[in-house]
Amino acid sequence: MKMTEERLEAAQNKQVWFRDLGHVAFQESWDFQHELLKETVDRKLSNRSLPFEEKLPTENHLLFCAHPHVYTLGKSGKEEHLLVNEKERKEKGIEYYKINRGGDITYHGPGQVVGYPIIDLDNFFTDIHKFLRLLEEVVIRTLAIYGVKGDRLPGATGVWLDPDDPARARKICAIGIRCSRWVTMHGWAFNVNSDLSYFDLIVPCGLHDKSVTSLEKELGRKVDIEEVKQYLKLFFSLEFGAAIVERNK
Repeated sequence: MKMTEERLEAAQNKQVWFRDLGHVAFQESWDFQHELLKETVDRKLSNRSLPFEEKLPTENHLLFCAHPHVYTLGKSGKEEHLLVNEKERKEKGIEYYKINRGGDITYHGPGQVVGYPIIDLDNFFTDIHKFLRLLEEVVIRTLAIYGVKGDRLPGATGVWLDPDDPARARKICAIGIRCSRWVTMHGWAFNVNSDLSYFDLIVPCGLHDKSVTSLEKELGRKVDIEEVKQYLKLFFSLEFGAAIVERNK
């Protein structure tokens, strides 16, 4: 048993390749995530037929980016939570995608830090609930640097402020993922300097009685988004016990 555990630990790869894609179209980032996920899944399937000493470790990736204005609807979401018609949406320059993550509708746009971990959980732990909680913790710890207390709302994934006060509860980071053969994609959308008016045109995450906020709104000032990214990377590394390695685009 001990030998088996040692061999398993030796086969796990906790290195995470990091890329900052900058301002990128949603479709482009979605296609890239699928490409990375497919490469990882294909390697896992190929490894099944190989002896232990010939197996190749699977890679892990973390992408940061921001998108032009776009609404995305998760596979369990309701279209009526998009409150503008196609003509109005196009006039405002907002794209719309139905996608394969969990959750309902959300907004992506300039001023956010969007994080997409394409992680083989076999390299860390095979527990989706734990994965989501750690993603939340990455953002919670980043908020704490700025003196903002992030928290969780029972039954609602993401990071919230004042979740115990129904009159003040507001969401600052949405999280939704997909997992295939323990390989993840999609991730979080953290409102840093976001234009929150775009959330008025949807029912964010399908929650009618909750509002959204941003770090800028909470602090009353613009925030250095590059600094925020550095904290997110640091806390991702610490929470997952991962080595973050920069990779060019």
